[in-house]
Amino acid sequence: MTAPHTVTPLHLGGRTALVTGAASGIGRACALRLAAAGAKVRAVDRDATGLEALAGAAPATAGSVEPHVLDLTDLDAAEDLAAGTDILVNNAGLQLVRPIEEFPPEVFHTVLTVMLEAPFRLIRGALPHMYAQGWGRVVNVSSVHGLRASAYKSAYVAAKHGLEGLSKTAALEGAPHGVTSNCVNPGYVRTPLVEAQIADQAEAHGIPPERVVTDVLLKDSALKRLVEPEEVAEAVAYLCSPPASFITGTSLVLDGGWTAH
Repeated sequence: MTAPHTVTPLHLGGRTALVTGAASGIGRACALRLAAAGAKVRAVDRDATGLEALAGAAPATAGSVEPHVLDLTDLDAAEDLAAGTDILVNNAGLQLVRPIEEFPPEVFHTVLTVMLEAPFRLIRGALPHMYAQGWGRVVNVSSVHGLRASAYKSAYVAAKHGLEGLSKTAALEGAPHGVTSNCVNPGYVRTPLVEAQIADQAEAHGIPPERVVTDVLLKDSALKRLVEPEEVAEAVAYLCSPPASFITGTSLVLDGGWTAH
């Protein structure tokens, strides 16, 4: 007779986590989830108002949330802020939907800076402390677009594909030091980023905005609904838990069956 299965709760007391893009959406949900598990969370965003609201929503009986207003294009500041963190959640992102021939080069540069170069610098800043203590968790919020491409999203798709490679490299280098690195790959999540791109998608595809969700966003998803930010946060939390200690260098996909095609 086998022993009954025991669920290991997530206890992050004494751990410091850094979450980027923490003022709203997935980042906000991740910051609150890790704080609820006892972590001291450095919440990073350029939206001071959103960070203030996040700090007010943090559970008073568990960990804490420290707002850090920062534009991730300040790469030196980002790397400095990552020093001393035990858990790094690279989540911040931005999106513009345009055909390649109409895509502004300066926006392409900004997207790659925030979504690929900044994660590199944050990981670079966090690893010395993680290596020294023999434990660390890097969780990169990628996307189904880190595994599949979509038209009109050249910068976003390029950044997410690059993040997948960066995450795997960090996993290989970090393994001897007790550090894991993984991606979480949601489909379309109910966030301000997704809501803001509906009008862009409507223009790009020449359809009414009300048809974007059904005909474009969820066209390839077997489950016809948006992912909730809290569902992504639970996946992030799982990768920080003891049962996930052997998971590294991979992608945890929450895409409603998109990549099953």
